[in-house]
Amino acid sequence: MKLGIVMEGGASRTVFSCGVTDCFLEDNLMPDYFAGVSAGIAYGVTYLSGQRGRNRKIIETYMADKRYMGVRYLLNRNMKSFYNIPFVFQEVPNHLLPFDYEAFAAYPGEVEAVVTNIKTGKAEYLPVPRDDKDFRVLVASCALPGLFQPVKIGNQYYLDGGVADSVPYKRALEKGCDKVIVILTRERDYIKKTEKSIHAISKLYRHYPKVVESLKNRADAYNQCMKELYQAEKEGRVFVLAPNTVLGVGRTEASPKKLLSLYEEGYYQAKESMHALHLYLNDCKDQT
Repeated sequence: MKLGIVMEGGASRTVFSCGVTDCFLEDNLMPDYFAGVSAGIAYGVTYLSGQRGRNRKIIETYMADKRYMGVRYLLNRNMKSFYNIPFVFQEVPNHLLPFDYEAFAAYPGEVEAVVTNIKTGKAEYLPVPRDDKDFRVLVASCALPGLFQPVKIGNQYYLDGGVADSVPYKRALEKGCDKVIVILTRERDYIKKTEKSIHAISKLYRHYPKVVESLKNRADAYNQCMKELYQAEKEGRVFVLAPNTVLGVGRTEASPKKLLSLYEEGYYQAKESMHALHLYLNDCKDQT
């Protein structure tokens, strides 16, 4: 059996997924293939390195830290990013709360980050380097339009992977996964609407009509993806974990109390779903 795990993005809401994956680590559940979008891959690498509790410490200690994010960084002409990238992706993992690069390098599975090519407006799936201490691919996957600058990797510029493929479960199936666990960061009844800022963002990327088209179509594409995902769940091809409630946590929420509550929501929901999850996985094993 080849197991895939897919983690949706959602910025601060992705702390739900951190609770889920910490529960998975307690159960020694690890995939053969992992795909993460935006914060889904940013937090996901800690899961793959086996560092249970590390994401929780980030939530408790650093997300409310003034050095982590804020409008001041977006207005800084040298940064132009809502998140303080040198602090979040370098200072924290390399000094303050060390990321275990050796453990991540030892993870035997395949790891991909979803990004959106700014020229084509299409999703691309980039392998995540095991020894990049700047986490360049992760930053590209997290590059929310209007809140980050496009990130150059090789000869291409990329934005947040969620623009083109918010929940890449089809990618996991294409990679040969027999079963796929999908961790969402929105409630099951969530219907995405076109953001009010779409016109301003469209002007910002007016020289890249393909990505503007993807941005305008994002809500419809997401809602169709969810419809197909839940049908795949009914057919037994995927196992979906989604929050019953996001507890009012928004994209840039920094309150440790709210964030930890959503983390606990993820942990306990995974705990309660573990029996059903093992039945799902064992069913696949029985067929092989």
